[in-house]
Amino acid sequence: MAFWQRISSSIDSINAWLGKAASIFILLSCVISAGNAIMRYGFDLSDNWPLELQWYLFAAAVMLGASYTLKRNEHVRVDLIYARLSERGRIWVDLFGLSFFLMPACILFTWLSWTSLFYPSFLSLEHSINSGGLLRYPIKFVVPMGFFMLCLQGLSEIIKRVALLQGNALGAPAVTAYEKPKQ
Repeated sequence: MAFWQRISSSIDSINAWLGKAASIFILLSCVISAGNAIMRYGFDLSDNWPLELQWYLFAAAVMLGASYTLKRNEHVRVDLIYARLSERGRIWVDLFGLSFFLMPACILFTWLSWTSLFYPSFLSLEHSINSGGLLRYPIKFVVPMGFFMLCLQGLSEIIKRVALLQGNALGAPAVTAYEKPKQ
């Protein structure tokens, strides 16, 4: 189990770093948005690249922050049954959902976004059609990368839940605490 613990811990570390990067991307996106508005409306100066950069940073934050959100157990779920289950029942539901829904979907979306979104864009060195726009293929790379990292985090969560079912709490145990939405 020590091998799997190291794998899970490494994945968690990478995704924690990506979560911090996503937070910085959101801040940068807001700063660029404010700067672009000041330049456009205050000085009547305009260019497309700051607007596109703002979109790219936000997109990167969403795609790279998804795996960190899963790591922290803060993703959206339907809690009709989940809230009423015991801790062990929740672990089983998580294990089932991760194995049969998240992993196949992430593998499929990683492959599809690589083959039909990023790779053709990279081969053609795609640029924005807007004047002064940015390259498109670097942001298109973030899509398969985000799904791949979500897939890896899913693997880490499966490892942690299997360890919990076996009575082993890994060095970085699964976050299984559940808080019912406040509505």
